[in-house]
Parts: sequence; C-alpha cells; structure tokens
Amino acid sequence: MSGSKKDIDQVSGYETTGHEWDGIKELNRPLPRWWVWIFYATIVWSIGYMIFMPAIPGLPGMAGATPGLRNHSERTNVAEALSAAEAARGPLFAKLAGASLGSVENDPELLQFALAAGRSAFGDNCATCHGSGAQGFKGYPNLNDDVWLWGGGLSDIKQTLLYGIRSGHPDTRQSDMPAFGRDGILSGAEIHAVVNHVLALSGQEADAAAAAGGRAIFAAQCASCHGEAGKGLREFGAPNLTDAEWLYGGDYETLRETVTNSRRGVMPYWADRLDEGTIDALAIYVHTLGGGEGS
Repeated sequence: MSGSKKDIDQVSGYETTGHEWDGIKELNRPLPRWWVWIFYATIVWSIGYMIFMPAIPGLPGMAGATPGLRNHSERTNVAEALSAAEAARGPLFAKLAGASLGSVENDPELLQFALAAGRSAFGDNCATCHGSGAQGFKGYPNLNDDVWLWGGGLSDIKQTLLYGIRSGHPDTRQSDMPAFGRDGILSGAEIHAVVNHVLALSGQEADAAAAAGGRAIFAAQCASCHGEAGKGLREFGAPNLTDAEWLYGGDYETLRETVTNSRRGVMPYWADRLDEGTIDALAIYVHTLGGGEGS
C-alpha cells in the first residue's frame, strides 16, 4: 500500500521487499551503479550492431537477414578467401598437371605442395572408406602396402581415381566375378573342393583330397582371370590368391562365401567431383604412402 510504512532492515539499513521466509527477509538492494551503466552500454551497442551488421531475420518470404550498413557477409569472406587460395595454388596445380613422378620428386616445392593438397583431399573424400591412415578395412583396400589389383603406377592410380571401380562411369574399371553357387554354376561339393585348392595355393591348411579335386575346377572356372597359378591378372583386377593378402578374408568360411555369392565392391569415380589438379595431387599422395610402383 502507498501509505504503508517502509520496512527497513536494522542491520544493513536497506529497505526490504516484504518477502520473508523462516525469519530471513529479502533486501531490496539496488544494483551497483557500474553494473547498471554497463548494462545500458550493451543496449546501445546492440542497437548500433543491428544497424551496421546483419542481425534482423528477414520476414517470411524474404531471403536471409538484413545486410546492415556494412553489408558484411561471412559467406562472401569465405568465398573470397577460397578464390584467393585457388589463385595462389593455380600455378602449382598447372605445373603438377601431367608431370611425371620423377619430375615431381625432383622438385621439392612441387612435391611438398602435392603431398599437402593430396593429404587434404584424401581426408575429405577417401578416409571414410580407407581410414584416416589409409590402412583400409574389410572390403576396402589398404593403400599402404604394395598389393594393387589394377596396378600401382602413378597413371594407374590416377585412372582409378578418375573413373572408379564398377562405378557406373563409361570408363570405369570393370570386373565381374561370377556367383558360382548362387547362380548354380558349381555345386556345393565343387565349391568345397575349389576353396580348398585356393587355401592350398596360399599356403594354408587344406583338405588335400578336396584340394586335388579342386585343381581341375579352378583351371576350368577361375584361371582365366586369376591365372593358372592363381597369381592374379591385373587387366581383370583379379587378386593374387597365393599370398597372404585378402580384401575380405582368406579363411575357409569367407572364401566359400566369396565363391558362392561373389564380391562386387564399388569405388566412386571422382572425374566430375574433383578438379584434375586435386586428382593429380591425390594420386601422388596415395602413390607415396608406401607401395607405389614406377611412374
């Protein structure tokens, strides 16, 4: 009530709000003067910010926010920075295009640029499948070793990057292993025999009698792609079956699954997604990971 007597706290001398709990009264103590002035200053600053900078959301049907008197745009700044970076890297990308492996290796500046650009592109586009360290996973090749289905030369790697594997691109690398069991080409007993032959080829423990019977089946059904000795043929992307490197696994059950249902991994093509300079840098980076061949 307006005519009521103010309740003044006897200890602090401040007026109370009238709120009391368990004998404790709430003081009506004003904010420090410095705090109030800072609060007023932030209000003034926010008004100025809304005038000069993009701040007020557009009404329905309007694109974006108000541009402000400065017409500031982080999107524009990023676009300008990217354009400047592209302009700065342009001469090096031009120098990289079509360069041989030897010429790149003999140019420290160009090699450093190619490896940096390739590493960045790999992290953005390839690490999801091949791993951040290019170590690969089941069904995704390890790029650090010297096992290459289609060749490990710089031009081979670049072709794979450009057109992919079974990617749908007209120039893609293409191979098609039959599903011998699913399509009824081989019986279960014949698959058992040929799997044991492959186990024997790779030096693993196998059923000798079954492996002997699988030799003829392998010669008739598999040798045209994998070679009579099972060492693989790169023109078909057919793996070497005599080593200890397996993309999906080399144990009996996994091999039986492979022969029965086939494998058909797909690598996307990058010809329309990455510019040629980036693909050149990426090819050099992959080539230098540890298992690149020739040039």
